Formats: sequence, structure tokens, C-alpha cells
Amino acid sequence: MKKNILVNKKSKTQLTKLSELGEFEVINHITKNFKIKNKSTVHGIGDDAAILDFQNEKVLVSSDMLIEGVHFNLSYMPLKHLGYKAVVTNLSDIYSMNAVCTQITVNIAVSNRFTLESLDELYLGIHAACQKYGVDLVGGDTTSSNKGLIISITSFGSIKSKSIVKRSGAKHNDLIVVSGDIGSAYMGLQVLEREKEVFVVNPRNQPDLTQYKYLIQRQLKPEARKDIIDFFQSVDLKPTSMIDISDGLSSEIKHICNKSNVGCNIYEDKIPVSDELISSCEEFNLNSTTVALSGGEDYELLFTIDQKDFDKIKNNPDFSVIGHIISKNDGINLVTKAQQKIPIKSMGWNSF
Repeated sequence: MKKNILVNKKSKTQLTKLSELGEFEVINHITKNFKIKNKSTVHGIGDDAAILDFQNEKVLVSSDMLIEGVHFNLSYMPLKHLGYKAVVTNLSDIYSMNAVCTQITVNIAVSNRFTLESLDELYLGIHAACQKYGVDLVGGDTTSSNKGLIISITSFGSIKSKSIVKRSGAKHNDLIVVSGDIGSAYMGLQVLEREKEVFVVNPRNQPDLTQYKYLIQRQLKPEARKDIIDFFQSVDLKPTSMIDISDGLSSEIKHICNKSNVGCNIYEDKIPVSDELISSCEEFNLNSTTVALSGGEDYELLFTIDQKDFDKIKNNPDFSVIGHIISKNDGINLVTKAQQKIPIKSMGWNSF
């Protein structure tokens, strides 16, 4: 039987329709380069279920779904970057509880416009993330979709009970700390959306994105902060509460305060933002503080520590102390540069 193929007009390469292979051949093809790294992975891909053994540790499970047109736009999101980002967003949830991720499963649904070669690109990114963070791909599912591309990833991690950090442990007078800088991923999205609109009007336009390199990288290829978890272990530090910044600082600090039954003061002049963010906000006529509070997808860690542990982090340039925990009755506040206290409203990402 003659093989039904598609042709990429730009490169003249032949592309393989997924319908020509079938589900199991597709799975075998896209997972052939994934090797087992963790002792807790007893049996991975190739059976009805994976077998994991975490012995005496608690198992953490987290799941995220990314939908084309809602969470990503393939007009400027390369499939390799999408695969990498899809894994990173899930790993970040495990790290935010002070644990290490060891396994993931990947479920994808694709429309008939996707070829085997496009899935290869997606899984190159997934593989790169698994390699960097030492994670095993142990299963998943593939199916068809009439709504474009859908990716759902479930991550598994393990940790001793005494080391687990939740959102609910912040206490009065704790320091509020954030890693890295925030808001840059949101500004990267604004740049990409603007250039997409320019391209629609003039497809021959070739934008110069050199000055936005950092912002775009933060949007298209973020990193999960496993290094922060490793640092905590190295200095014997356990945060009292922690969350990753996926939906925006304002949203995340409210989660911590509500779960911990406390309030907080966040100081505007202490919020870490990049120079690229500030210059781009001026260009877009946006307030950098508002962007830092509301912009999501930074995947930095927001956590609280007892004041006695301050010496353990004070010399680390990757940490910024941005406020402290107060009584619930005193509210959840932003203290502006003018020393005005303003209630923080949740302005982050809303899936609905």
C-alpha cells in the first residue's frame, strides 16, 4: 500500500501522517529515547501501568493541562519549547512543596494537522526537560482532538513527612521571600502578542527582538527552581510555607495568607524586577509594580521563613525579602514607595 504523506513546502521534506502509524507505533516512536534514571522507577513505559517504589517516603502528585488557544499560541511558541515548558510547569508544583520530582506521565490529544515530525519536536522539548531535571517519563496516552493540541502532564515526587512544606504554615512575623525576579514572563508574552499582530498586518515583517531576549526566554522557556530546593537542603532550611508563582505574586501571597490564616505587608520597593522589565513597561506604558503583582508564569518560589533563619539566606543574591507576615485582621497589603498601605487584590491569571 502506498504510504500517505504530507510535504513541507518550505523544506520539501516528507511528513508522516499520524493515522498511518496508529497509536502504539506513535507512542513507541516518541518515547524511544527516554531512559530510566531513578531507583523509584521500577517499571516505566511498555505495560498497562508504571510501577513506582518510594519505600518510606510520602508521594506527591500534581497535574496540569495546557490547551492550544488558551494557554499557548503556536504562531510564536515553538513545539520544542512548548514540550519543555509543559514539563517545567508541573515540576514547579512539586518543588514548591520542598520535594523532588522523579516521574511524569504525558497525555496528548492532537488534531490531524499535526504530523509525526511535529510530535518529534514536542517530545524533544519534553526529553530535554526530563534530562535536565532528572525525571523519568513513565507513561501517558495519545489520542485525537478536534480542538488543536492539548497536553496534560502528571508529576510524581517523594519526600519525608517532616520535610513537606505547605501553603498553610506561615506565622506572625515570618519573613516573606521570593526567588529570582518576577513579571518578566508576562512582559515577554506582551512582546510576542504585539509582534504577532504586526505579522498579521505585514507577513513580510521580520521583527528585531534582540532587546527583549530575556523577557521572551522567560515566557517561552521558563525554568523550575529545583536549585532552590537543593539550597534549602544544603543549609538545613525548611520554609514555613511555600508556593510557586504561576498565577502572579498577588494571587500567590493571598493563597498563603488565606491558608495560613494570616495577613501580610509586601513592600513595593523590595519586589525584584529585571531592568528589561522596567524598560519594556515604559515602552508599553505599563506600571512595573502592577505587572510584577499580576503577571504569571515566572515559576519562581514564594516562601516564608522564621526570622531566626534569615542568616541562612541573607548572602544569597537569588533571594529578595519582600515583606513580612502580620495578623489576619491587619489585612493583605502592598506598602507603596510613598509608604501608603493598599489592600492587595488578586489580579493574577484566571483559567475561567
